[in-house]
Amino acid sequence: MIRALILSLCLIAPTAQAQNSSLIRLTDRDDLFGYEAVGRLDMAGKGTCTGALIAADLVLTAAHCVSHAGTGTMDPAKVTFRAGYRDGQSIAEAKGTRIAVHQGYDPDAPSTIDRALHDMALLQLDTPIHVGLADPFVVADPTLNSRDISIVSYGRGRNEALSWQRKCRMRGKYDGLIAFNCDVTFGSSGAPVFEKIGHRVKIVSLVSRGGLDENGDVLAFGMELPRAVSEMKQQLRSGRGVTETAAAKPTRVMPRRLGLPQSDAGSSARFVKP
Repeated sequence: MIRALILSLCLIAPTAQAQNSSLIRLTDRDDLFGYEAVGRLDMAGKGTCTGALIAADLVLTAAHCVSHAGTGTMDPAKVTFRAGYRDGQSIAEAKGTRIAVHQGYDPDAPSTIDRALHDMALLQLDTPIHVGLADPFVVADPTLNSRDISIVSYGRGRNEALSWQRKCRMRGKYDGLIAFNCDVTFGSSGAPVFEKIGHRVKIVSLVSRGGLDENGDVLAFGMELPRAVSEMKQQLRSGRGVTETAAAKPTRVMPRRLGLPQSDAGSSARFVKP
């Protein structure tokens, strides 16, 4: 897969990097218009990432932000999503209650480009964010022969406000993996990659990892999303492979045994850990 993707990159003009736009800091409320559903994920002392609402209570982000080698998926209650966060203020915020990491992602596997193919997770919020405050984005496939994309993200050195790169370039696609030359850095993980399709922007990928190509230019990797997002939504519905907070786990009430007083039934019941 890696060799095929590299080969596809060779088919893209090397001057694409020069056509990129610079980063714009989204400081004021008016600057954020249309991107309120992008926010910062704060992981209780374990750093920050970027995420985006795809439903009133669902945040799409990178799996490696919430699932780590040796420890697995973190407690969702320790993750806070801050929609439109800038300079200490948020348009809205909520804590996580459930996390579904894509079943193809292995946090203990070597960190390679191949791992980026499944590097995605859904964070379900304990309180839905009203659409009037932050309108969720639609997830879509990139259009045929797509080139121009944009990205809205946080990052090291610019973690107090979103930065918008109005135009960067898709460098290649192969078997569900996408390469692009958008300006990303630490903290940009999970950031949505947008393409304008019709009259609105839609999320066509998210940032998994980034680095430099042989020319010293930024090269980032993400994945195609619609099918994988549907699979993670099914995980949330079924509960399989989902990490929940203690408060989100259902309490199982054991029925009282007929013919026994309540105290006797209670003392002899064996409760199953949910």
